[in-house]
Amino acid sequence: MDEAGSCASGGGFRPGVDSLDEPPNSRIFLVISKYTPESVLRERFSPFGEIQDIWVVRDKHTKESKGIAFVKFARSSQACRAMEEMHGQCLSPNDTKPIKVFIAQSRSSGSHRDVEDEELTRIFVMIPKSYTEEDLREKFKVYGDIEYCSIIKNKVTGESKGLGYVRYLKPSQAAQAIENCDRSFRAILAEPKNKASESSEQDYYSNMRQETLGHEPRVNMFPFVGEQQSEFSSFDKNDNRGQEAISKRLSVVSRVPFTEEQLFSIFDIVPGLEYCEIQRDPYSNYGHGVVQYFNVASAIYAKYKLHGFQYPPGNRIGVSFIDDGSNATDLLRKMATQMVAAQLASMVWNNPSQQQFLQFGGSSGSQLSQIQTDVVLPSCKKKVPPETPVKERLFIVFNPHPLPLDVLEDIFCRFGNLIEVYLVSGKNVGYAKYADRISANDAITTLHGKILNGVRLKVMLADSPREESNKRQRTY
Repeated sequence: MDEAGSCASGGGFRPGVDSLDEPPNSRIFLVISKYTPESVLRERFSPFGEIQDIWVVRDKHTKESKGIAFVKFARSSQACRAMEEMHGQCLSPNDTKPIKVFIAQSRSSGSHRDVEDEELTRIFVMIPKSYTEEDLREKFKVYGDIEYCSIIKNKVTGESKGLGYVRYLKPSQAAQAIENCDRSFRAILAEPKNKASESSEQDYYSNMRQETLGHEPRVNMFPFVGEQQSEFSSFDKNDNRGQEAISKRLSVVSRVPFTEEQLFSIFDIVPGLEYCEIQRDPYSNYGHGVVQYFNVASAIYAKYKLHGFQYPPGNRIGVSFIDDGSNATDLLRKMATQMVAAQLASMVWNNPSQQQFLQFGGSSGSQLSQIQTDVVLPSCKKKVPPETPVKERLFIVFNPHPLPLDVLEDIFCRFGNLIEVYLVSGKNVGYAKYADRISANDAITTLHGKILNGVRLKVMLADSPREESNKRQRTY
């Protein structure tokens, strides 16, 4: 969906790009009838609050509505209440199809995925260390029905870290709490739990927020918390490289705010970038982001390469590891394994004559020694005859480079009924053909998003050859 092209719905005020998502989650995304005029949208949605703009997505050539619209409210709570009450409703008595209403995803996110419910109902707050969960509930129950409260505690001492979560039943209630609670709570929306993969959720969030809010001496991001000495004033003095934790996640801080695209362009210099995101605080103009790499080696290189990097010129960014509770020794051992496996795979890919050496080298002489992964793979099974009818075809994406064919066959044949696996020349993609749909689905479930020999795989159902051949190439 091209939102940039959608804003030209015919005159009137249009907010600037920087204000489209200010405050966050104040814009709703509508799926409506192609014949619904803007006046009806304004009439039905104005009772929920101040509407700053309405724009309907139109075809660039015919100017006809595409059945998609956006409504920008002045406050997040207004947008959330509009979503809650209007989703699934009909706009007029003549309409037979109900509309769909979602909170629009931020333009800077690089994705138009609808914001998930958990991202809108759970808030993160700073609290006095003397607070109990009952105290926290008592303070925030005035804004709506609370599903649960939790306080982040030190695992060893059991003492409160002065940080907590409040989960509401409705997004509008969480938005009301953020907008109206005392500023000393520094309330913001909490990150979704699924962002903290492979680590304890509380460790990830508490450590990240501690760095952000100045609880650690390495990074003092906000002037209202902690001492005034910050990492920005002297990078070398506070660079305790031998003592800090090591992980795949990095915290990035800057005196100058940055967008997610800018953050991505900086850290994508180091191969292996998995994702990055911006963390916003409504009371500060500082920039803060979280960057995660596929492997520890890339994170270590990025940390020491980009810590102190000037962007924009004259403004140094601070980069530090986010302690996710992992054992540094285990991480370094895994890093070494990934580096060696990646080098071997690269050697085989660049020089096919070395495949025999890799395949039959070593004491075992089996292909099992080629596969370095944490995935539990089934035992090897024989391929079916090549003339067997194809029941399912899988599309495979490799990052950063393809795996050798013999390794791919060894991996994908383990799910049974494999006919063929092949690579697309010159590209980091390939296909696997199966004679049974259950086997293909098992391969997707086991391998999608996993790392094998230092290469991350994306495994998904492929379009049928007929559908692929009928696809029209983009001309824009």
